[in-house]
Amino acid sequence: MHALETRQLTLSYGERNIIEALDLRIPRGQITVFIGSNGSGKSTLLRSLARLLKPKQGAILLDGESIAKQSTKEVAKRLAILPQGPTAPEGLTVLQLVKQGRYPYQSWLQQWSEEDERMVTKALAATQLTELANQPVDSLSGGQRQRAWIAMTLAQGTETILLDEPTTYLDMAHQIEILDLLYELNRTEQRTIVMVLHDLNLACRYAHHIVAVHNRSVYAEGSPDAVMTEEMVRHVFQMECQITRDPLYGTPMCIPFSKSRLTTAAEPRQMVHA
Repeated sequence: MHALETRQLTLSYGERNIIEALDLRIPRGQITVFIGSNGSGKSTLLRSLARLLKPKQGAILLDGESIAKQSTKEVAKRLAILPQGPTAPEGLTVLQLVKQGRYPYQSWLQQWSEEDERMVTKALAATQLTELANQPVDSLSGGQRQRAWIAMTLAQGTETILLDEPTTYLDMAHQIEILDLLYELNRTEQRTIVMVLHDLNLACRYAHHIVAVHNRSVYAEGSPDAVMTEEMVRHVFQMECQITRDPLYGTPMCIPFSKSRLTTAAEPRQMVHA
Protein backbone atom coordinates (compact mmCIF):
# COMPACT_ATOMS: atom_id res chain seq x y z
CA MET A 1 0.00 0.00 0.00
CA HIS A 2 1.26 3.46 -0.90
CA ALA A 3 1.21 6.32 1.62
CA LEU A 4 -0.77 8.54 -0.74
CA GLU A 5 -2.43 7.92 -4.08
CA THR A 6 -4.43 9.99 -6.55
CA ARG A 7 -6.93 8.57 -9.02
CA GLN A 8 -7.93 10.67 -12.03
CA LEU A 9 -7.34 13.77 -9.92
CA THR A 10 -8.30 17.12 -11.43
CA LEU A 11 -7.57 20.36 -9.54
CA SER A 12 -8.63 23.83 -10.57
CA TYR A 13 -8.80 27.47 -9.56
CA GLY A 14 -12.08 28.75 -10.93
CA GLU A 15 -12.45 27.51 -14.50
CA ARG A 16 -8.71 26.97 -14.99
CA ASN A 17 -7.47 23.42 -14.47
CA ILE A 18 -4.09 23.17 -12.76
CA ILE A 19 -3.87 19.35 -12.68
CA GLU A 20 -5.86 17.06 -14.95
CA ALA A 21 -6.80 13.37 -14.56
CA LEU A 22 -3.67 12.57 -12.56
CA ASP A 23 -2.86 9.06 -11.33
CA LEU A 24 0.02 9.24 -8.85
CA ARG A 25 1.42 6.99 -6.13
CA ILE A 26 3.65 8.23 -3.30
CA PRO A 27 5.97 5.47 -2.00
CA ARG A 28 5.66 4.74 1.71
CA GLY A 29 8.76 5.27 3.84
CA GLN A 30 10.65 7.23 1.17
CA ILE A 31 11.47 10.85 0.36
CA THR A 32 9.51 12.10 -2.64
CA VAL A 33 10.30 15.49 -4.18
CA PHE A 34 8.06 17.44 -6.57
CA ILE A 35 9.95 19.54 -9.12
CA GLY A 36 8.70 21.77 -11.92
CA SER A 37 8.69 25.31 -13.23
CA ASN A 38 6.89 28.14 -11.44
CA GLY A 39 3.14 27.80 -11.86
CA SER A 40 3.33 24.16 -12.88
CA GLY A 41 0.98 23.07 -10.09
CA LYS A 42 3.38 21.23 -7.78
CA SER A 43 2.42 23.25 -4.67
CA THR A 44 -1.25 22.99 -5.61
CA LEU A 45 -0.86 19.22 -5.86
CA LEU A 46 0.84 19.09 -2.45
CA ARG A 47 -1.97 21.13 -0.85
CA SER A 48 -4.58 18.84 -2.33
CA LEU A 49 -2.83 15.80 -0.86
CA ALA A 50 -3.30 17.40 2.56
CA ARG A 51 -7.00 18.03 1.84
CA LEU A 52 -6.48 21.80 1.79
CA LEU A 53 -7.86 22.01 -1.74
CA LYS A 54 -10.98 20.16 -2.80
CA PRO A 55 -10.59 18.23 -6.07
CA LYS A 56 -12.72 19.18 -9.02
CA GLN A 57 -12.79 15.50 -9.95
CA GLY A 58 -11.13 12.28 -8.87
CA ALA A 59 -10.00 10.99 -5.49
CA ILE A 60 -7.08 11.08 -3.07
CA LEU A 61 -6.32 8.03 -0.96
CA LEU A 62 -4.48 8.20 2.36
CA ASP A 63 -3.28 4.78 3.49
CA GLY A 64 -5.65 3.24 0.97
CA GLU A 65 -8.76 5.09 2.16
CA SER A 66 -10.47 8.11 0.59
CA ILE A 67 -9.17 11.18 2.41
CA ALA A 68 -12.48 12.96 1.77
CA LYS A 69 -14.33 10.41 3.91
CA GLN A 70 -12.03 10.75 6.91
CA SER A 71 -12.55 13.24 9.73
CA THR A 72 -10.22 16.22 10.03
CA LYS A 73 -8.77 14.93 13.29
CA GLU A 74 -8.25 11.45 11.86
CA VAL A 75 -6.37 12.87 8.89
CA ALA A 76 -4.28 15.06 11.22
CA LYS A 77 -3.18 11.96 13.14
CA ARG A 78 -1.87 10.38 9.94
CA LEU A 79 -0.63 13.30 7.86
CA ALA A 80 1.02 16.64 8.67
CA ILE A 81 1.70 19.55 6.33
CA LEU A 82 4.10 22.46 6.64
CA PRO A 83 3.05 25.22 4.21
CA GLN A 84 5.45 27.67 2.62
CA GLY A 85 6.49 30.57 4.84
CA PRO A 86 4.41 29.86 7.97
CA THR A 87 4.19 32.60 10.59
CA ALA A 88 3.68 32.37 14.33
CA PRO A 89 1.89 34.92 16.56
CA GLU A 90 4.25 37.47 18.10
CA GLY A 91 5.80 36.25 21.35
CA LEU A 92 4.82 32.59 20.89
CA THR A 93 7.62 30.40 22.24
CA VAL A 94 9.09 27.37 20.52
CA LEU A 95 7.56 25.10 23.17
CA GLN A 96 4.11 26.63 22.72
CA LEU A 97 4.37 26.22 18.95
CA VAL A 98 5.46 22.60 19.14
CA LYS A 99 2.63 21.80 21.55
CA GLN A 100 0.19 22.84 18.81
CA GLY A 101 1.14 19.62 17.05
CA ARG A 102 -0.74 17.66 19.70
CA TYR A 103 -4.06 19.39 18.94
CA PRO A 104 -5.54 16.39 17.04
CA TYR A 105 -5.25 14.29 20.21
CA GLN A 106 -7.01 16.73 22.53
CA SER A 107 -10.69 16.64 23.44
CA TRP A 108 -13.00 17.46 26.33
CA LEU A 109 -12.43 13.96 27.65
CA GLN A 110 -8.72 13.75 26.90
CA GLN A 111 -6.61 16.67 28.05
CA TRP A 112 -2.81 17.00 28.03
CA SER A 113 -1.23 13.61 28.76
CA GLU A 114 2.14 12.02 29.45
CA GLU A 115 2.16 10.84 25.81
CA ASP A 116 1.68 14.42 24.63
CA GLU A 117 4.57 15.54 26.82
CA ARG A 118 6.78 12.72 25.53
CA MET A 119 6.07 13.53 21.89
CA VAL A 120 6.83 17.24 22.37
CA THR A 121 10.07 16.48 24.21
CA LYS A 122 11.08 14.02 21.50
CA ALA A 123 10.31 16.53 18.71
CA LEU A 124 12.39 19.24 20.39
CA ALA A 125 15.30 16.86 20.80
CA ALA A 126 15.10 15.60 17.20
CA THR A 127 15.28 19.16 15.87
CA GLN A 128 17.95 20.23 18.40
CA LEU A 129 15.71 22.89 19.91
CA THR A 130 15.53 21.72 23.53
CA GLU A 131 17.70 24.59 24.78
CA LEU A 132 15.65 27.11 22.77
CA ALA A 133 12.25 25.85 23.93
CA ASN A 134 11.43 29.02 25.86
CA GLN A 135 12.65 31.43 23.19
CA PRO A 136 10.09 33.35 21.08
CA VAL A 137 9.82 31.89 17.61
CA ASP A 138 10.16 35.33 16.03
CA SER A 139 13.56 35.81 17.73
CA LEU A 140 15.13 32.78 16.03
CA SER A 141 17.23 32.64 12.89
CA GLY A 142 15.60 31.45 9.66
CA GLY A 143 16.97 27.93 10.01
CA GLN A 144 15.97 27.69 13.66
CA ARG A 145 12.46 28.92 12.87
CA GLN A 146 12.04 26.29 10.17
CA ARG A 147 13.24 23.62 12.58
CA ALA A 148 10.65 24.81 15.10
CA TRP A 149 7.86 24.36 12.56
CA ILE A 150 9.19 20.93 11.63
CA ALA A 151 9.25 20.07 15.34
CA MET A 152 5.55 20.93 15.51
CA THR A 153 4.82 18.50 12.65
CA LEU A 154 6.92 15.82 14.39
CA ALA A 155 4.98 16.27 17.62
CA GLN A 156 1.87 15.54 15.58
CA GLY A 157 3.17 11.98 15.36
CA THR A 158 2.17 11.31 11.75
CA GLU A 159 3.81 8.80 9.47
CA THR A 160 3.57 11.14 6.47
CA ILE A 161 4.86 14.74 6.37
CA LEU A 162 4.27 17.17 3.49
CA LEU A 163 6.45 20.27 3.14
CA ASP A 164 5.99 23.08 0.62
CA GLU A 165 9.40 24.51 -0.28
CA PRO A 166 10.91 24.05 3.22
CA THR A 167 14.23 25.67 2.17
CA THR A 168 12.78 28.88 0.69
CA TYR A 169 14.47 32.08 1.97
CA LEU A 170 17.20 30.08 3.71
CA ASP A 171 20.89 30.44 2.91
CA MET A 172 22.80 27.42 1.63
CA ALA A 173 24.02 26.27 5.04
CA HIS A 174 20.52 26.32 6.51
CA GLN A 175 19.09 24.59 3.43
CA ILE A 176 21.46 21.67 3.97
CA GLU A 177 20.68 21.69 7.70
CA ILE A 178 16.92 21.34 7.08
CA LEU A 179 17.30 18.70 4.36
CA ASP A 180 19.74 16.70 6.51
CA LEU A 181 17.16 16.78 9.33
CA LEU A 182 14.43 15.47 7.04
CA TYR A 183 16.76 12.83 5.63
CA GLU A 184 17.57 11.57 9.14
CA LEU A 185 13.87 11.46 10.06
CA ASN A 186 13.26 9.29 7.03
CA ARG A 187 16.27 7.08 7.67
CA THR A 188 15.79 6.51 11.39
CA GLU A 189 11.99 6.60 11.70
CA GLN A 190 10.91 5.60 8.17
CA ARG A 191 8.75 8.72 7.90
CA THR A 192 7.26 9.30 4.47
CA ILE A 193 8.47 12.74 3.39
CA VAL A 194 6.90 14.60 0.45
CA MET A 195 8.20 18.05 -0.42
CA VAL A 196 8.46 20.67 -3.13
CA LEU A 197 11.98 21.83 -4.00
CA HIS A 198 13.31 24.25 -6.60
CA ASP A 199 16.95 23.19 -6.47
CA LEU A 200 17.29 20.23 -8.83
CA ASN A 201 20.67 19.14 -7.50
CA LEU A 202 19.47 19.07 -3.89
CA ALA A 203 16.39 17.17 -5.02
CA CYS A 204 18.64 14.52 -6.56
CA ARG A 205 20.81 14.32 -3.44
CA TYR A 206 17.99 13.76 -1.00
CA ALA A 207 15.10 12.15 -2.89
CA HIS A 208 14.41 8.48 -3.42
CA HIS A 209 11.59 9.38 -5.77
CA ILE A 210 11.22 12.48 -7.96
CA VAL A 211 8.01 13.69 -9.62
CA ALA A 212 8.43 16.24 -12.44
CA VAL A 213 5.18 18.20 -12.80
CA HIS A 214 4.47 19.83 -16.16
CA ASN A 215 1.52 20.85 -18.32
CA ARG A 216 -1.16 19.87 -15.75
CA SER A 217 0.24 16.37 -15.33
CA VAL A 218 3.36 14.38 -14.48
CA TYR A 219 6.03 14.46 -17.17
CA ALA A 220 8.29 11.91 -15.45
CA GLU A 221 8.61 10.14 -12.11
CA GLY A 222 11.01 7.65 -10.59
CA SER A 223 14.51 7.60 -9.15
CA PRO A 224 16.77 10.65 -9.63
CA ASP A 225 18.79 8.71 -12.21
CA ALA A 226 15.66 7.92 -14.20
CA VAL A 227 14.09 11.40 -14.05
CA MET A 228 16.98 13.86 -14.16
CA THR A 229 17.83 13.87 -17.85
CA GLU A 230 18.74 16.65 -20.27
CA GLU A 231 15.53 15.94 -22.17
CA MET A 232 13.42 16.34 -19.02
CA VAL A 233 15.08 19.65 -18.11
CA ARG A 234 14.65 20.91 -21.66
CA HIS A 235 10.97 19.92 -21.74
CA VAL A 236 9.89 20.90 -18.21
CA PHE A 237 12.09 23.97 -17.62
CA GLN A 238 12.75 25.09 -21.23
CA MET A 239 16.45 25.13 -20.41
CA GLU A 240 19.51 23.51 -21.93
CA CYS A 241 21.86 21.77 -19.54
CA GLN A 242 24.41 19.07 -19.07
CA ILE A 243 23.75 16.24 -16.64
CA THR A 244 26.85 14.94 -14.91
CA ARG A 245 27.58 13.18 -11.61
CA ASP A 246 27.75 14.90 -8.24
CA PRO A 247 31.41 14.41 -7.22
CA LEU A 248 30.48 13.90 -3.54
CA TYR A 249 27.29 11.82 -3.71
CA GLY A 250 27.29 10.27 -7.18
CA THR A 251 23.76 11.54 -7.82
CA PRO A 252 22.77 13.36 -11.04
CA MET A 253 23.91 16.98 -11.16
CA CYS A 254 22.36 19.55 -13.52
CA ILE A 255 24.69 22.19 -14.99
CA PRO A 256 22.54 24.78 -16.79
CA PHE A 257 23.69 26.55 -19.94
CA SER A 258 23.55 30.33 -20.11
CA LYS A 259 23.25 31.60 -23.66
CA SER A 260 24.66 35.01 -22.87
CA ARG A 261 27.56 33.59 -20.85
CA LEU A 262 28.42 31.09 -23.59
CA THR A 263 28.41 33.90 -26.13
CA THR A 264 30.72 36.14 -24.14
CA ALA A 265 32.98 33.22 -23.25
CA ALA A 266 33.51 32.52 -26.93
CA GLU A 267 34.51 36.13 -27.65
CA PRO A 268 38.22 37.04 -27.53
CA ARG A 269 39.13 38.74 -24.28
CA GLN A 270 40.56 42.23 -24.41
CA MET A 271 43.75 43.01 -22.58
CA VAL A 272 43.45 45.68 -19.90
CA HIS A 273 46.47 47.98 -19.65
CA ALA A 274 47.34 49.90 -16.51
